Amino acid sequence: MSNIQRWTDQYELPLYPKRERIIVRGAGAYLWDDQAKRYIDCIAGAGSANVGHCNPAVVEAIREQAQNLITCTGIFYNDTRAKFLQKLFEIAPRNLRHAFLCNSGTESVEAALKFARVSTKRTDFIATVRGFHGRTFGALSATHNLKYREGFEPLVPGFIHVAFNNFEALSSACTDNTAGVILEVVQGEGGVYLADAEYLQRVQQLCNSKGILLIIDEVQTGFGRTGKMFACEHFNIEPDILCLAKSIAGGIPMGAVLVSDRIAIASGQHGSTFGGSPLACAAALATIEFIQANELANAALELGDYFAAKLAEIRSPNIREVRHLGLMVAIQLKDKSQPYLLELMERGVLALPAGPTVLRFLPPLVVTRGDLDFVVEQVRDVLVPAL
Repeated sequence: MSNIQRWTDQYELPLYPKRERIIVRGAGAYLWDDQAKRYIDCIAGAGSANVGHCNPAVVEAIREQAQNLITCTGIFYNDTRAKFLQKLFEIAPRNLRHAFLCNSGTESVEAALKFARVSTKRTDFIATVRGFHGRTFGALSATHNLKYREGFEPLVPGFIHVAFNNFEALSSACTDNTAGVILEVVQGEGGVYLADAEYLQRVQQLCNSKGILLIIDEVQTGFGRTGKMFACEHFNIEPDILCLAKSIAGGIPMGAVLVSDRIAIASGQHGSTFGGSPLACAAALATIEFIQANELANAALELGDYFAAKLAEIRSPNIREVRHLGLMVAIQLKDKSQPYLLELMERGVLALPAGPTVLRFLPPLVVTRGDLDFVVEQVRDVLVPAL
């Protein structure tokens, strides 16, 4: 065992199931370990490296900003933050008017829940089965999977979970005290399940008619991942609150909550020490500009269709289904995914689970067809039994 592994195991809480690799370098869609072995990275920092590892434009923006100003509290105006906000609302759904900048996806969800309660003067929320929204108390209350919730009860009261894509169940759960409905357009951790267009549109109409706020969690689906800048654009819906994080700043920790004019919150009712730091804003500005200049959303749409089609051609008795939207791709298996994930790692491909029987692929949007062909070959070799 190396000192790196020994020190990590000694000092870090055992919250992550470690894989036996020491990752030391990244570039584009590739990672290298300390033995100089290269991997095609279909984890991408759990979806936070859409523009690729160590993207040169992001690296340069961070370097330049770090020489001028790293942190600046929100009580002051800041030039980099203002430029980033202008760019963010250039690409945002048109009905969204204001932002709160934070540091992570779960922070963005926590803020969204607070904003919904204070704006509606109601307390309750409807979330969905298989939904994942984070691990802090409010976000965890919206998260469905018991494995994340057990041991931490009582959670925040007022949350109910209904079946995903079942409008009748959601409609029946609404009461006069429902402040918000929180949904993912594509359930990432839940298994890469896509919402139906009619379902989303009916949910929006219901929320509008009952004064309920529609909260769309795009922490994993935002910034080109699904073939649009934001996944909700595929379905012509306009959330009242949009939660963002992961790839917003090219791998630098950052989150954001975008809200419509239906949100009313006063000075001092929420805040963040590091949210909207000049360093994070510089990285985020460079990230969005790179996505736009290189048309990465279109690339994700085309490559995702190509990749999913190739995976669907694999004739394995262990494959139930291939699901995808853009470069958010999953293979539903008939048995546990973990052994296959480890075998893929041995073959130079890094991928994620999404539940116990799902292989999930979230490659950087700069990945090439050649890289994806290699991934397909390795998946085929581990899933198709040798004759």
